Amino acid sequence: MSPPFFVRLLLCLSRRRNAACRGVPPGLCQPDTGLTHLRQPSEPIFNVPTIVSAVIAVLLAVHALREWAITPEFDNELLWLFAFVPSRYESSVIGLGVYPGGVAADVWTFVTYAFLHGSWTHLGLNAVWLLAFGTPVARRFGAARFLAFFAVTAAGGALAHLAVYSGERVPMIGASAAISGFMAAAIRFAFQRGGPLRFIGRDQNDAYRVPALPLLAVLRDGRVIIFLAVWFGLNLLFGLGSIGLDGGDQAIAWQAHIGGFLAGLLAFPIFDPVRARPYGGTGDPEPTLH
Repeated sequence: MSPPFFVRLLLCLSRRRNAACRGVPPGLCQPDTGLTHLRQPSEPIFNVPTIVSAVIAVLLAVHALREWAITPEFDNELLWLFAFVPSRYESSVIGLGVYPGGVAADVWTFVTYAFLHGSWTHLGLNAVWLLAFGTPVARRFGAARFLAFFAVTAAGGALAHLAVYSGERVPMIGASAAISGFMAAAIRFAFQRGGPLRFIGRDQNDAYRVPALPLLAVLRDGRVIIFLAVWFGLNLLFGLGSIGLDGGDQAIAWQAHIGGFLAGLLAFPIFDPVRARPYGGTGDPEPTLH
């Protein structure tokens, strides 16, 4: 005696047995190919752009090399070669090759200092912030623009540090200036209607491609103002108060953070591949909520 019709239908819809489809009306049953489970979409556990993961991996590898694979003497030479040292740019020595690396290092240290860190805590904090703010920017920019933006904002932080500490011989290291630039880039589009912070009901990829409003329009958003106030306040607290992020007394180059942030804020339109939305006369009733 064959199973009741509804039992065969349930077995068919669950794709447990092809034979269960006999006698079921066409259209209600699909043969089981044995590959159904392979066609099911799956979400990755960590949905991080490859370029962000790659940059973090490089940062980890560089610090591990310094900690475990080279001598303190060689590490000191590496710092002078790749860290940003303001005294390199004094008029009496610039271009003369007085410091390791010569003229070439005078150029590349505007960026390479960002790949060096003072401790695992320093590196860990920067990696977390890079995941948080680098991810939306990487999804919007793509890998090539992401790396170029990293370099520009790191250089912006170095310039700000140089302006304040001209002639200083203490090396500056850390990716915080570049990460500050990614923070600035993210606020240009993240708070907008349909953006990453408000993409419910929309395709997630579209959320990272929402057209950005002009800078002045973004700065009218109350949430952006609160974010900026908190961010600048924390930089002043840790910088002027000489409070180390890891609980130590290591100085925080907060001027570089601000330099990187401003560089990211202003350079964003140059790197943004998404066509900007016209502002004014568009009929948008809530410009400050974007």
